[in-house]
Amino acid sequence: MKIVIPGGTGQVGAILKRALDAAGHEVVILTRHPRCEGEVHWDGRALGPWTAEVDGSDVVINLAGRTVSCRYTPVNLREMMDSRVDSARVVGAAIAGAARPPRVWLQMSTATVYAHRFDAPNDEATGLVGGTEPGVPDYWAYSVEIAKAWEQAQQQAATPATRKVALRSAMVMSPDPGGVFAVLLGLARLGLGGPVAGGAQYVSWIHEHDFVRAVEFLIDREDIAGPVNLAAPHPLPQRAFMRALRSAWGVPVGLPATRWMAEVGAFALRSDTELLLKSRRVVPGRLTREGFDFQYPQWPRAADELVGRVRNRGRGGFVTRR
Repeated sequence: MKIVIPGGTGQVGAILKRALDAAGHEVVILTRHPRCEGEVHWDGRALGPWTAEVDGSDVVINLAGRTVSCRYTPVNLREMMDSRVDSARVVGAAIAGAARPPRVWLQMSTATVYAHRFDAPNDEATGLVGGTEPGVPDYWAYSVEIAKAWEQAQQQAATPATRKVALRSAMVMSPDPGGVFAVLLGLARLGLGGPVAGGAQYVSWIHEHDFVRAVEFLIDREDIAGPVNLAAPHPLPQRAFMRALRSAWGVPVGLPATRWMAEVGAFALRSDTELLLKSRRVVPGRLTREGFDFQYPQWPRAADELVGRVRNRGRGGFVTRR
Protein backbone atom coordinates (compact mmCIF):
# COMPACT_ATOMS: atom_id res chain seq x y z
CA MET A 1 0.00 0.00 0.00
CA LYS A 2 0.95 3.63 -0.40
CA ILE A 3 0.55 5.37 2.98
CA VAL A 4 0.89 9.14 3.34
CA ILE A 5 1.67 10.49 6.81
CA PRO A 6 1.33 14.27 7.20
CA GLY A 7 3.33 15.44 10.20
CA GLY A 8 5.17 12.15 10.37
CA THR A 9 8.57 13.34 11.60
CA GLY A 10 7.79 13.15 15.34
CA GLN A 11 8.00 10.19 17.70
CA VAL A 12 4.72 8.57 16.67
CA GLY A 13 5.49 9.11 13.00
CA ALA A 14 8.88 7.46 13.42
CA ILE A 15 7.25 4.47 15.12
CA LEU A 16 4.75 4.06 12.31
CA LYS A 17 7.25 4.63 9.50
CA ARG A 18 9.73 2.00 10.59
CA ALA A 19 6.95 -0.55 11.14
CA LEU A 20 5.21 0.19 7.85
CA ASP A 21 8.51 0.24 5.96
CA ALA A 22 9.36 -3.14 7.46
CA ALA A 23 5.99 -4.46 6.30
CA GLY A 24 6.85 -3.48 2.73
CA HIS A 25 4.56 -0.47 2.31
CA GLU A 26 5.47 2.73 0.47
CA VAL A 27 5.49 5.49 3.09
CA VAL A 28 5.52 9.20 2.22
CA ILE A 29 6.02 11.77 4.98
CA LEU A 30 4.66 15.29 4.56
CA THR A 31 6.79 17.76 6.51
CA ARG A 32 7.75 21.41 6.60
CA HIS A 33 11.42 20.47 6.44
CA PRO A 34 12.09 17.53 4.09
CA ARG A 35 15.52 16.04 4.76
CA CYS A 36 15.60 12.68 3.02
CA GLU A 37 14.03 10.50 0.38
CA GLY A 38 10.37 9.82 0.99
CA GLU A 39 9.75 13.22 2.60
CA VAL A 40 7.72 15.85 0.74
CA HIS A 41 7.25 19.52 1.62
CA TRP A 42 3.97 20.95 2.84
CA ASP A 43 3.09 23.78 5.22
CA GLY A 44 0.13 22.16 6.95
CA ARG A 45 -2.21 24.97 5.91
CA ALA A 46 -2.52 25.30 2.13
CA LEU A 47 -2.99 22.99 -0.84
CA GLY A 48 0.11 22.55 -2.99
CA PRO A 49 2.12 20.04 -5.05
CA TRP A 50 2.05 17.65 -2.09
CA THR A 51 -1.58 16.80 -2.88
CA ALA A 52 -0.29 14.59 -5.71
CA GLU A 53 0.94 12.18 -3.03
CA VAL A 54 -2.55 11.91 -1.52
CA ASP A 55 -4.21 11.36 -4.93
CA GLY A 56 -3.89 7.65 -5.62
CA SER A 57 -2.70 6.71 -2.13
CA ASP A 58 -4.38 3.94 -0.14
CA VAL A 59 -4.19 5.41 3.36
CA VAL A 60 -3.63 8.82 4.94
CA ILE A 61 -2.58 8.99 8.60
CA ASN A 62 -2.56 12.63 9.70
CA LEU A 63 -0.35 13.21 12.74
CA ALA A 64 0.26 16.94 12.22
CA GLY A 65 0.05 19.31 15.15
CA ARG A 66 2.25 21.38 17.43
CA THR A 67 3.84 19.32 20.19
CA VAL A 68 2.15 19.34 23.60
CA SER A 69 5.57 19.15 25.28
CA CYS A 70 5.62 22.84 26.09
CA ARG A 71 4.30 25.37 28.59
CA TYR A 72 0.58 25.91 28.09
CA THR A 73 0.77 29.63 27.49
CA PRO A 74 -2.03 31.37 25.52
CA VAL A 75 0.27 31.61 22.48
CA ASN A 76 1.23 27.92 22.61
CA LEU A 77 -2.36 26.80 23.17
CA ARG A 78 -3.48 28.81 20.15
CA GLU A 79 -0.70 27.25 18.04
CA MET A 80 -1.79 23.80 19.22
CA MET A 81 -5.34 24.56 18.10
CA ASP A 82 -4.47 26.16 14.76
CA SER A 83 -1.88 23.58 13.72
CA ARG A 84 -4.29 20.70 14.34
CA VAL A 85 -7.42 22.23 12.84
CA ASP A 86 -5.64 23.77 9.83
CA SER A 87 -3.84 20.55 8.95
CA ALA A 88 -6.99 18.43 9.28
CA ARG A 89 -8.91 20.84 7.07
CA VAL A 90 -6.28 20.92 4.33
CA VAL A 91 -5.87 17.13 4.39
CA GLY A 92 -9.64 16.89 4.00
CA ALA A 93 -9.52 19.32 1.09
CA ALA A 94 -6.78 17.29 -0.60
CA ILE A 95 -8.77 14.08 -0.23
CA ALA A 96 -11.94 15.79 -1.47
CA GLY A 97 -10.11 17.01 -4.58
CA ALA A 98 -8.40 13.72 -5.37
CA ALA A 99 -9.34 11.86 -8.54
CA ARG A 100 -8.48 8.63 -6.69
CA PRO A 101 -9.00 9.34 -3.00
CA PRO A 102 -7.56 7.06 -0.30
CA ARG A 103 -9.91 4.45 1.09
CA VAL A 104 -9.26 5.46 4.71
CA TRP A 105 -8.15 8.59 6.57
CA LEU A 106 -6.87 8.02 10.09
CA GLN A 107 -6.77 11.32 11.96
CA MET A 108 -4.73 11.63 15.14
CA SER A 109 -6.73 12.82 18.12
CA THR A 110 -6.17 12.50 21.86
CA ALA A 111 -7.48 10.80 24.98
CA THR A 112 -7.34 14.26 26.59
CA VAL A 113 -10.82 14.84 25.15
CA TYR A 114 -12.24 12.87 28.08
CA ALA A 115 -13.01 14.27 31.51
CA HIS A 116 -10.63 14.31 34.44
CA ARG A 117 -12.17 11.57 36.59
CA PHE A 118 -11.39 8.78 39.04
CA ASP A 119 -14.74 7.04 39.47
CA ALA A 120 -15.12 5.14 36.19
CA PRO A 121 -13.29 4.54 32.91
CA ASN A 122 -14.00 6.47 29.71
CA ASP A 123 -14.83 4.48 26.60
CA GLU A 124 -16.18 5.81 23.31
CA ALA A 125 -19.84 5.00 24.12
CA THR A 126 -20.20 6.08 27.74
CA GLY A 127 -17.12 8.22 28.41
CA LEU A 128 -17.55 11.78 29.62
CA VAL A 129 -16.13 14.48 27.37
CA GLY A 130 -14.23 16.98 29.52
CA GLY A 131 -14.35 20.73 29.80
CA THR A 132 -16.81 21.26 32.63
CA GLU A 133 -15.15 19.46 35.54
CA PRO A 134 -15.09 21.44 38.79
CA GLY A 135 -11.85 22.23 40.56
CA VAL A 136 -9.46 21.99 37.61
CA PRO A 137 -7.51 24.80 35.89
CA ASP A 138 -9.50 26.71 33.29
CA TYR A 139 -7.02 26.00 30.52
CA TRP A 140 -7.66 22.25 30.85
CA ALA A 141 -11.01 22.98 29.20
CA TYR A 142 -9.18 24.60 26.29
CA SER A 143 -7.21 21.39 25.77
CA VAL A 144 -10.55 19.60 25.43
CA GLU A 145 -11.75 22.24 22.96
CA ILE A 146 -8.63 21.63 20.88
CA ALA A 147 -9.41 17.91 20.75
CA LYS A 148 -13.05 18.52 19.85
CA ALA A 149 -12.17 21.02 17.09
CA TRP A 150 -9.52 18.63 15.76
CA GLU A 151 -12.05 15.82 15.36
CA GLN A 152 -14.74 18.17 14.03
CA ALA A 153 -12.42 19.33 11.24
CA GLN A 154 -12.18 15.73 10.07
CA GLN A 155 -15.89 15.04 10.46
CA GLN A 156 -16.85 18.11 8.39
CA ALA A 157 -14.58 17.23 5.46
CA ALA A 158 -16.56 16.25 2.37
CA THR A 159 -14.86 12.91 1.63
CA PRO A 160 -17.68 10.45 0.90
CA ALA A 161 -15.37 7.89 -0.75
CA THR A 162 -12.97 7.83 2.21
CA ARG A 163 -13.67 6.20 5.56
CA LYS A 164 -12.66 8.40 8.50
CA VAL A 165 -11.35 7.28 11.89
CA ALA A 166 -10.31 9.57 14.77
CA LEU A 167 -7.50 8.03 16.85
CA ARG A 168 -8.10 9.07 20.47
CA SER A 169 -4.64 7.99 21.50
CA ALA A 170 -3.20 7.72 24.97
CA MET A 171 0.55 8.21 25.50
CA VAL A 172 2.48 5.96 23.11
CA MET A 173 5.29 4.22 24.96
CA SER A 174 8.48 3.40 23.06
CA PRO A 175 12.16 3.35 24.07
CA ASP A 176 13.11 6.02 21.54
CA PRO A 177 15.18 8.90 22.96
CA GLY A 178 13.15 12.04 23.58
CA GLY A 179 9.78 10.32 23.90
CA VAL A 180 7.50 10.33 26.93
CA PHE A 181 8.79 6.95 28.11
CA ALA A 182 12.36 8.23 28.04
CA VAL A 183 11.35 11.20 30.21
CA LEU A 184 9.49 9.03 32.73
CA LEU A 185 12.30 6.46 32.88
CA GLY A 186 14.81 9.25 33.38
CA LEU A 187 12.88 10.46 36.42
CA ALA A 188 12.67 6.93 37.81
CA ARG A 189 16.40 6.35 37.35
CA LEU A 190 17.11 9.52 39.31
CA GLY A 191 14.90 8.36 42.17
CA LEU A 192 12.29 11.01 41.35
CA GLY A 193 9.61 8.67 40.02
CA GLY A 194 7.31 8.68 43.03
CA PRO A 195 3.67 9.70 43.42
CA VAL A 196 2.81 13.17 42.12
CA ALA A 197 0.19 15.03 44.18
CA GLY A 198 -0.77 11.75 45.83
CA GLY A 199 -0.60 9.69 42.64
CA ALA A 200 -4.30 8.76 42.46
CA GLN A 201 -4.71 10.22 38.96
CA TYR A 202 -4.98 7.55 36.27
CA VAL A 203 -2.39 7.12 33.53
CA SER A 204 -3.57 5.79 30.18
CA TRP A 205 -0.91 4.46 27.83
CA ILE A 206 -0.33 2.12 24.90
CA HIS A 207 2.79 0.14 23.96
CA GLU A 208 4.23 1.12 20.58
CA HIS A 209 3.73 -2.39 19.17
CA ASP A 210 0.03 -2.33 20.06
CA PHE A 211 -0.32 1.19 18.66
CA VAL A 212 1.06 0.05 15.30
CA ARG A 213 -1.04 -3.12 15.36
CA ALA A 214 -4.17 -1.10 16.19
CA VAL A 215 -3.50 1.25 13.26
CA GLU A 216 -3.09 -1.74 10.94
CA PHE A 217 -6.27 -3.27 12.38
CA LEU A 218 -8.24 -0.08 11.71
CA ILE A 219 -6.87 0.20 8.17
CA ASP A 220 -8.13 -3.31 7.42
CA ARG A 221 -11.49 -3.07 9.16
CA GLU A 222 -13.70 -1.30 6.63
CA ASP A 223 -16.67 -1.41 9.01
CA ILE A 224 -15.09 0.82 11.68
CA ALA A 225 -15.37 4.61 11.50
CA GLY A 226 -15.51 7.52 13.93
CA PRO A 227 -13.66 7.87 17.25
CA VAL A 228 -11.59 4.92 18.50
CA ASN A 229 -9.64 4.90 21.76
CA LEU A 230 -6.06 3.73 21.31
CA ALA A 231 -5.15 2.84 24.87
CA ALA A 232 -4.22 -0.32 26.74
CA PRO A 233 -7.21 -1.88 28.53
CA HIS A 234 -5.78 -1.42 32.02
CA PRO A 235 -4.98 2.21 32.94
CA LEU A 236 -3.64 2.53 36.45
CA PRO A 237 -3.04 5.21 39.08
CA GLN A 238 0.13 7.22 38.62
CA ARG A 239 1.65 5.90 41.83
CA ALA A 240 1.27 2.29 40.61
CA PHE A 241 2.40 3.21 37.09
CA MET A 242 5.68 4.68 38.36
CA ARG A 243 6.14 1.88 40.90
CA ALA A 244 6.07 -0.66 38.06
CA LEU A 245 8.50 1.43 36.02
CA ARG A 246 10.90 1.70 38.96
CA SER A 247 10.65 -2.04 39.50
CA ALA A 248 11.46 -2.70 35.84
CA TRP A 249 14.64 -0.65 36.14
CA GLY A 250 15.49 -1.85 39.66
CA VAL A 251 15.05 1.41 41.57
CA PRO A 252 13.49 0.67 44.97
CA VAL A 253 12.34 4.16 45.94
CA GLY A 254 10.82 7.14 44.17
CA LEU A 255 10.57 10.46 45.93
CA PRO A 256 7.01 11.82 46.04
CA ALA A 257 6.20 15.26 44.63
CA THR A 258 3.58 17.70 45.81
CA ARG A 259 1.49 19.74 43.38
CA TRP A 260 3.81 22.75 43.69
CA MET A 261 6.85 20.55 43.14
CA ALA A 262 5.16 19.24 40.00
CA GLU A 263 4.77 22.85 38.86
CA VAL A 264 8.48 23.46 39.34
CA GLY A 265 9.42 20.22 37.58
CA ALA A 266 7.12 20.90 34.65
CA PHE A 267 8.57 24.39 34.29
CA ALA A 268 12.09 22.98 34.26
CA LEU A 269 11.11 20.45 31.60
CA ARG A 270 9.30 23.15 29.60
CA SER A 271 6.13 21.12 29.88
CA ASP A 272 2.86 21.49 31.76
CA THR A 273 1.36 19.93 34.86
CA GLU A 274 -1.79 18.88 32.98
CA LEU A 275 0.31 16.04 31.55
CA LEU A 276 1.10 14.93 35.13
CA LEU A 277 -2.06 15.73 37.05
CA LYS A 278 -5.04 15.07 34.78
CA SER A 279 -6.63 11.69 35.45
CA ARG A 280 -6.93 10.03 32.04
CA ARG A 281 -8.85 6.84 32.77
CA VAL A 282 -9.40 5.74 29.18
CA VAL A 283 -10.17 2.24 27.94
CA PRO A 284 -10.35 0.80 24.38
CA GLY A 285 -14.04 -0.04 24.23
CA ARG A 286 -14.38 -0.32 20.45
CA LEU A 287 -11.11 -2.16 19.84
CA THR A 288 -11.97 -4.69 22.54
CA ARG A 289 -15.50 -5.25 21.23
CA GLU A 290 -14.18 -5.72 17.69
CA GLY A 291 -11.77 -8.44 18.78
CA PHE A 292 -8.43 -6.62 18.86
CA ASP A 293 -5.95 -8.58 20.97
CA PHE A 294 -3.43 -6.50 22.91
CA GLN A 295 0.07 -7.91 23.18
CA TYR A 296 0.72 -5.64 26.16
CA PRO A 297 -2.52 -5.15 28.10
CA GLN A 298 -0.79 -4.70 31.49
CA TRP A 299 1.75 -1.99 32.27
CA PRO A 300 4.30 -4.04 34.30
CA ARG A 301 4.96 -6.39 31.37
CA ALA A 302 5.10 -3.48 28.92
CA ALA A 303 7.51 -1.60 31.20
CA ASP A 304 9.77 -4.67 31.47
CA GLU A 305 9.90 -5.03 27.68
CA LEU A 306 10.63 -1.35 27.08
CA VAL A 307 13.29 -1.20 29.79
CA GLY A 308 14.89 -4.34 28.35
CA ARG A 309 15.29 -2.64 24.98
CA VAL A 310 16.73 0.50 26.58
CA ARG A 311 19.31 -1.63 28.42
CA ASN A 312 20.08 -3.62 25.30
CA ARG A 313 20.63 -0.43 23.30
CA GLY A 314 22.98 0.83 26.02
CA ARG A 315 25.04 -2.33 25.63
CA GLY A 316 25.19 -1.80 21.88
CA GLY A 317 22.88 -4.71 21.24
CA PHE A 318 20.31 -5.10 18.50
CA VAL A 319 16.94 -3.56 19.34
CA THR A 320 13.98 -5.33 17.80
CA ARG A 321 11.15 -3.12 16.58
CA ARG A 322 8.18 -5.45 16.16
